[in-house]
Amino acid sequence: MYFFTYPSEMTPGSWNREVSPQAPSAASAGLDVISLGRRVRHLRKQAGLTLDDLSAAVGTAPSQLSLIENGKREPKLGLLQHLASALNVTIDQLLGAEPPSRRAALEIELERYQRSPLYETLDLPKIRISSRLPLDVLEAQVGLLHELERKMNEQVATPEEARRANGELRAMMRERGNYFPEYEAEAQKVLKAVGYTTGPLSQHVIADIAENLGFTLHHVGDLPHSTRSVTDLKNHRIYLTQNQRTDHDPRSVLLQALGHYVLGHETPKNYGDFLAQRVATNYFAAALLLPEQATMEFLHKAKAAKEIAVEDIRDAFAVSYETAAHRFTNLATQHLGITTHFQKTHQSGIIYKAYENDGVAFPQDHTGAIEGQPSCKAWTSRAVFDVPDKFSAYSQYTDTPSGTYWCTARTERSATGEFSLSIGVPYQHVKWFRGRETTARAKSTCPDPNCCKRPPAELASHWAGNAWPSARAHSHLLAAMPPGAFPGVDETEVYSFLQAHSGS
Repeated sequence: MYFFTYPSEMTPGSWNREVSPQAPSAASAGLDVISLGRRVRHLRKQAGLTLDDLSAAVGTAPSQLSLIENGKREPKLGLLQHLASALNVTIDQLLGAEPPSRRAALEIELERYQRSPLYETLDLPKIRISSRLPLDVLEAQVGLLHELERKMNEQVATPEEARRANGELRAMMRERGNYFPEYEAEAQKVLKAVGYTTGPLSQHVIADIAENLGFTLHHVGDLPHSTRSVTDLKNHRIYLTQNQRTDHDPRSVLLQALGHYVLGHETPKNYGDFLAQRVATNYFAAALLLPEQATMEFLHKAKAAKEIAVEDIRDAFAVSYETAAHRFTNLATQHLGITTHFQKTHQSGIIYKAYENDGVAFPQDHTGAIEGQPSCKAWTSRAVFDVPDKFSAYSQYTDTPSGTYWCTARTERSATGEFSLSIGVPYQHVKWFRGRETTARAKSTCPDPNCCKRPPAELASHWAGNAWPSARAHSHLLAAMPPGAFPGVDETEVYSFLQAHSGS
């Protein structure tokens, strides 16, 4: 989890509340008719003109000008030029992004809210915005709608919505072969700036990267418990934990924090946006730890020798097995023409992470989510837990309804238990991998419930109705997703931490 402070115009005390909408420039985002209308009205009144006066000056009916001032009509370029001339301003001043006054800004925001899908769902009458509407009423109404929008955004992040967002994100990754050239390019720029040539990315080089980007690093013992790093953009500091006992590579944690900055991320608007940013920063960090050119030189040699092995990638670049496996999925399809799948599975059989573009049939719920589903007991990701040899990779062929797959897996322990990490490919690609000579083979008929979800008939006939297990409660399955733009992060805790360490 990462936190970024944002510029001073952010609403105080709420990182997940958007800045009051500002009118985009005509050049970059099209004509903002609401903002333009308020500006025309403001300039007209400032010049002491009535609607009739201005209409006579620009040669159009007062009713048409009224529609323009109310943001209900977009004027043509010729009329814009006439309006600018009559109001004694330039076209740029007429189309300015800044509202002409505090009241105008509130009127613009209220009008936008009243035209939004959210307001439509409320089935409320619309307020007529005029100069007779008291300023305090206008402020109260905008404030109420702001807070309502915030509450609605928090409620969206239910477990089901989170799973749906994750499923949509995975579909996009599958379509792209999990390859993002834009992130590769940004990583290459960063490496070039510090003179990186080859070899594992050392702590020293990473510190140079941070310095080159204008950040200082601070290792502290009181990092907020819900974070892995905290970035202070006001003072360009990145805070990291002093604790060396962590399941996360400290290099990755730092590089992911820098990734938010390099990739220009803003406060997530919803849970889907939050997930997409995590994917982006994870990819960016991996592209730095395993640079594309160096990694592909390594993989091309391994493919030519028919000796591709995730553990070799891990050792060559001094990264974790999981990072090496993830990076392989980034590059295998794009550069080697190899479709593949990856999964991280808990010892209980529950899938924690997954990716595929090779047609393997992962279990899914109705939202398309894979995480949280039980993996087939016959798959390599489950069989590896029963293998006595925990040092070597375990490989297995599995016959499934969608074809035969070869997978290689290892197990690793963490604070939350033992996990298997597996990479697999369709049978047609196995010739490029070490471990293809394995004789281990299994058959899976999942999603057929008779494969591994239902007990054998003999066991069921003997024990059905005579067993009552006391289930271990998974309370997180019943809880709503943590609220906020950065789910689970305590806003007050982080701000207090930054205040304490900023010296102000």
